[in-house]
Amino acid sequence: MPVHKRIRMFNTKETYPEQKLDNDLCQAVVARGTMVFVRGQIGQNLETSESVGVGDVTAQAEQAMYNIRMLLEESGSELSHITKIVIYIIDPRYREQVYLVVGKWLKGVFPVSTGIVVSALARPEWLVEIDVTAVIPD
Repeated sequence: MPVHKRIRMFNTKETYPEQKLDNDLCQAVVARGTMVFVRGQIGQNLETSESVGVGDVTAQAEQAMYNIRMLLEESGSELSHITKIVIYIIDPRYREQVYLVVGKWLKGVFPVSTGIVVSALARPEWLVEIDVTAVIPD
């Protein structure tokens, strides 16, 4: 029995059928009822697993933030309770486009932020990945 609340559990066998993976994961974890850790979100529809915005970093960032909002709400939190955001991009030229999207979604929130340029993400069509940590206030 998990100690923490697991949101949208899945196994990587279904998520990445082209790879020989077998990992039990989830989209978010509510730890001790007050902290929410959201898995890195990309341009993917969580209901259908369909990639969204292929070739369009702005559309992918929008989908990632939409997913984050949805997962936080399912966890009992919300965007205004984000404390930390980490943004992974595969090209430094995407920074301004992605940060404009994130800034729109998090206006007035003031989380700490880390931005990282990586050589690739899990699938070649993904250009940006965003993960957050949030709280559930008393």
